[in-house]
Amino acid sequence: MDAKQLSLFVLGCIDYAGQRPVSPTSSTLSSQSLLSTLSIAPQDSDAIVVSEYEKKAYYNGITADGEHPYLLYRSDLSTNPFPMPKSRLGHAHLPSKSLRGVHDTPLNKVWDTVGFQIRDLVKGQNVRYSSIDPARFLTYGEDDVKTLSPIVIWIGVYASFFSLDIAKKVSEDILALLVKNGVNGAVVEWREAAPSKLAGPPLMRVVGNSDATAHVRRIFTPALNMPLATREKEDDDAQGSLTLYFHEGKDKHGNASDKVLGVSNCHVLRKNTTVDYVFRGSGGPKQEIVDLKEKKDQDEEDEKELSQHEEDLRKQQEAIARLNTFYNEVKNHWSDIGSRNIGHVCYAKAISVDVGGGTCYTEDWAAFEVDEAKVKPQFGGTFVDLGTAITPEVVTAKFYPQSGGMTSFKYPTGRKLKIRGTIDRELLAKPDMYDSDGQPCIIVGKDGTKTGITFGRYAGLESFLCDELGVESRELGIYNWDKNSGVFSDKGDSGALIWDGLGRMLGQLHSGQFKGGSTTSHVTYATPGWWLLERIKAEFPSAIFFQDTWSA
Repeated sequence: MDAKQLSLFVLGCIDYAGQRPVSPTSSTLSSQSLLSTLSIAPQDSDAIVVSEYEKKAYYNGITADGEHPYLLYRSDLSTNPFPMPKSRLGHAHLPSKSLRGVHDTPLNKVWDTVGFQIRDLVKGQNVRYSSIDPARFLTYGEDDVKTLSPIVIWIGVYASFFSLDIAKKVSEDILALLVKNGVNGAVVEWREAAPSKLAGPPLMRVVGNSDATAHVRRIFTPALNMPLATREKEDDDAQGSLTLYFHEGKDKHGNASDKVLGVSNCHVLRKNTTVDYVFRGSGGPKQEIVDLKEKKDQDEEDEKELSQHEEDLRKQQEAIARLNTFYNEVKNHWSDIGSRNIGHVCYAKAISVDVGGGTCYTEDWAAFEVDEAKVKPQFGGTFVDLGTAITPEVVTAKFYPQSGGMTSFKYPTGRKLKIRGTIDRELLAKPDMYDSDGQPCIIVGKDGTKTGITFGRYAGLESFLCDELGVESRELGIYNWDKNSGVFSDKGDSGALIWDGLGRMLGQLHSGQFKGGSTTSHVTYATPGWWLLERIKAEFPSAIFFQDTWSA
């Protein structure tokens, strides 16, 4: 049993002991008194208190390494008890969970109205919420028996402002509202969560898998993994990812233009994100080897094996030499930020929320004019290099979750997944894919500067966010794949494009949500891709998207 399991087991024992009478003459620190010091609500509260064990174990599996959020309260505490450990040896099974989207449910039909009403119920009690996410949880019980939860209204709050009595009242109001709108059997869960923004020579070409530099060179190619920073933010060690390219089409005077522009988050490319910016600044993408010798008495099979080892050794030696050459090239030509300059910022929209337009989406983007001499020689449009770290079989399995069903995903030639179009509002509402459990889903990927290629699931309905300054917005939520796959995104991935297996844009990544004090995100948030292109078109009316050649 590892340290985490031991800690949870001990907490479970404390909780169990706290239910038993304690001698008033005891001079030692009792389990009851210890439990009271760990409580998350006043003892005179009418609501049932979440045990310390359940608080820390309830969301086990949502993220790796025990960095899942803490449960603060749930509306079904009295009717759906959480299993407690039954053995001091830790043999009781600790359930594990992963997040799933909400698709094809009664809530989907009314969310555009009910979602705002739920937000207002939360705000009406002066709750400092950070997000309101629609979710379902897949729980893995003993023998990996899977159970899909009912619809969950998953509310993230700043823990220091949490009130158990208010959470109970708001939960009751939310459930009544849902029933009134034909949504029965839902649960309201409250968690601790805080939002956070996630932020020379020509570029290199993408090479084949046999090239030893295939993986390490990806950040120096025009693929979407290219890390971006500006000179003014170099001292902050702040960087983000390229979202997409587009062609200007025509300049502001109506003349034909061959300019190619790149897009990322405004908070990646600008220090001051409170004002619009036009044409100023710059963008930058910113072993001991055993000698194998022949033996005289080897049989034929051994000789074949030895021959293979020698061939492997030769390839390793070639790879080392190739990597050394590559290292020297990077050191000589890419060390100085001036050599990494690939263009300049030509427009940065001040970060804002589209209240006037009624969408309440976050507008956080900036465009930079791409240096033709640096990028044109290897330009191939907006594409993702799927890399060599994840095998084609694994990638295919991610986008083909229903065994025996039809799939339109084909692993792309040369690992280059071309981005073609967007996932529109209709498809977001009615997915054309089903997972291994027969549930509708939208599987997505992204290639970010910090975490590289990762996969996740769209939440199915839009989330409501409120940052530390009280600014509210509506976003697309992306859930981590599972606890064994790591996080979908982390700080440094801002601006990354989120896409599906057909190369359709889901959205532009801009932030994530973390358990207080944690560095591991459990939800990622994005601006819808279809809406982002509309906003770019508002500033660049002749913009042409998804073109593979440099000249329009």
